[in-house]
Amino acid sequence: MSSATGLSPNTIRKGLAELSGREVDTETEAALGSRLRRVGGGRKRRANSDPELLESLERLVDPVTRGDLDSPLRWTCKSTTQLSQELRRQGHLASPRTVGRLLHAAGYSLQSNRKTQEGAAHPDRNAQFEPINAAVRAFQQRGQPVISVDAKKKESVGTFKNGGREWQPKGEPESVQIHDFLDPQLGKAIPYGVYDLSENEGWVSVGIDHDTARFATEAIHRWWEKMGSKRYRGAKELLITADGGGSNSSRCRLWKLALHDLAMQLGIPIQVCHFPPGTSKWNKIEHRMFCHITQNWRGRPLVSHEVIINLIASTTTRTGLKIQAELDNGHYPTGIKVSDEELAAVNLKRADFHGDWNYAILPVRKKR
Repeated sequence: MSSATGLSPNTIRKGLAELSGREVDTETEAALGSRLRRVGGGRKRRANSDPELLESLERLVDPVTRGDLDSPLRWTCKSTTQLSQELRRQGHLASPRTVGRLLHAAGYSLQSNRKTQEGAAHPDRNAQFEPINAAVRAFQQRGQPVISVDAKKKESVGTFKNGGREWQPKGEPESVQIHDFLDPQLGKAIPYGVYDLSENEGWVSVGIDHDTARFATEAIHRWWEKMGSKRYRGAKELLITADGGGSNSSRCRLWKLALHDLAMQLGIPIQVCHFPPGTSKWNKIEHRMFCHITQNWRGRPLVSHEVIINLIASTTTRTGLKIQAELDNGHYPTGIKVSDEELAAVNLKRADFHGDWNYAILPVRKKR
């Protein structure tokens, strides 16, 4: 029997002894059907044979909460293999698969970090939203233009990997370069956007040099020439909502000087409201325009400036978002200093509440 079945002689002897010592129960045989094991047979679960296993595992996974600050895996990647090895060192036999099963049963799962903390909040953070909302409503009620501006993340131009996935023939993914070293000839693309809050329309200037205040105001000027002036004929004022940092920083002197020049070109006052520190995600352009652009070019290498322009301009939404885009070949040097005299020449009118965040720049009228 051992040679025919491959079972050990001891197993066969135990089986014979078991068969000869029991009474045949027809009902039990019918219920078992084709089962080879008796009910309750087989190896017992580790958690049943080792009651302290689960508690030891939880101390390894979450040492701070479980009070085990000296856990050997506190500063180590807690993979199932690592956890299994440490449990073995502590005298608990558990395979990586068993560790994974126990973690799932205890309510654990693999999770990534979530961005929810905004850092130290400015004491006037909430109060600043009131003048922003009031100014936006007042301008819209008067039929005056209100725009949200910001610079999007810089993108390397070339056959580089772009996050996301796109439908392709099976087994034929689009090939890109292994390394993301910058191509000196193609350089980077710098998208600066202007979003019209009232009309759900946007403009993006794609720069090739530097993201400076001059570049930002030039993007606003181009939006006005190509879209704004046609939409708001006879406009008497313009409201800009912007972040507190970057090229449109509330502390940037060049930003105010460049806006002064823009106000002179447009011939209308420009009012600015900055979002307080740590609240850039509330800027409308982020979740009404930029996120849709990123979704539209997901999984597609940005091989040229032309491709970037076309992908931006082709971005639409169910709510009717329309975007125009254009390449800005201008050069915008960094490190430009604005003197006190130049800043004093700006016709700047600060608001009573946080004049550094809320202010208006008025065009200087020429003397007759």
